[in-house]
Amino acid sequence: MLTDSTPHGGAHDREIETPEEFDRAAATGSLAGYRLQAVELTGRTAALLALDPADAVFLGCPMAPEALAHVRAGGAMVFPPVPYLPFDPYRGTLYTPEALYDGLAAGYASTPDALAYDWFRRTRADGDILASMLRSIHDDAVSDALDETLAGERVVGVMGGHAMERGNDAYAGAALLGRTLARSGLTVATGGGPGAMEAANLGAYCAPFADRVLGEALRTVAKAPLFTPSIGDWAAAAFAVRERWPDGGPSVGIPTWFYGHEPPNAFASHIAKYFANAVREDGLLARCTAGVIFLPGAAGTVQEIFDNATPNYYGSRGEPTPMVLVNREHWTRDLPTWPLLEALARDRPMAGRIALVDSVDEAPEALARLTAAATATATVTATG
Repeated sequence: MLTDSTPHGGAHDREIETPEEFDRAAATGSLAGYRLQAVELTGRTAALLALDPADAVFLGCPMAPEALAHVRAGGAMVFPPVPYLPFDPYRGTLYTPEALYDGLAAGYASTPDALAYDWFRRTRADGDILASMLRSIHDDAVSDALDETLAGERVVGVMGGHAMERGNDAYAGAALLGRTLARSGLTVATGGGPGAMEAANLGAYCAPFADRVLGEALRTVAKAPLFTPSIGDWAAAAFAVRERWPDGGPSVGIPTWFYGHEPPNAFASHIAKYFANAVREDGLLARCTAGVIFLPGAAGTVQEIFDNATPNYYGSRGEPTPMVLVNREHWTRDLPTWPLLEALARDRPMAGRIALVDSVDEAPEALARLTAAATATATVTATG
């Protein structure tokens, strides 16, 4: 089960991301070696004054002036909060749909997601080194939180076009795929945007409920088929599903403000939103340890196919991971990606990790088959 902070050894055990974690560490009398990320400490002045702060690092932690003076004098490194930002560059956890869409009732333009996109557009144009540094710190913090969240999970990626419209058969098929994958014990990860990405996250959200719920949810969101002309209406339809069926299944969305005109979907329970698209793209694919299913898409999906194929070709991330392309006509005639992928794979270990299927219904079985083949190969190699 996905969590926002999954202790799994190593440096993450020294990270403090909540007031409760601070209280436990403070009980030891020392913060040596700890990294505190965006923890509200203004109400814990007495505890801070009683602590030895040497070798601790405070990243964007609000605290009273006397506490700040104490930790600095005691040898801690302090990175102060940046009050004018519409986001927290030091955040210790991933975003939630509620956090990004806070204030949606007043219009999408007033939400943290929209305000962060506006800030990004302004600062990207003016070349301010401070803004560039803050974006990098934010994205690194998000990557750290994503690794904590996905620790121990078998992650399958579902990639596909953002233009897929709610209410059509392709969208319903992608949602059924997401539900099937989630019910098989996999963690679904997408690019976190609209279209095929949203559909897969919606399917994972509906996985714990009775089968009929997905059909009803599909009819609800179809009332706002696209995020244009109104992101607000589009998002509100998704939140209507969440309100009617709360506590849905978990999944991950990994969107970017680089494509900020494409809003994040509200069905991913954990959202790792980045400023740098290159970091986001590579990080998304690298974390899909159980393989990737590619639904029909355009340039972005083609790029993702070969971004994923390259480490599989060279073995730079270890054993190749499964790649399943869905819709034979699309990938052999409309955008003939499959012949090139097949040619690259020839006579290499990745040859047994790729598959082309006609319909989305065949994708889970193809993924399972490729996974079984990979496991068998690894077993033979290990016992060889």
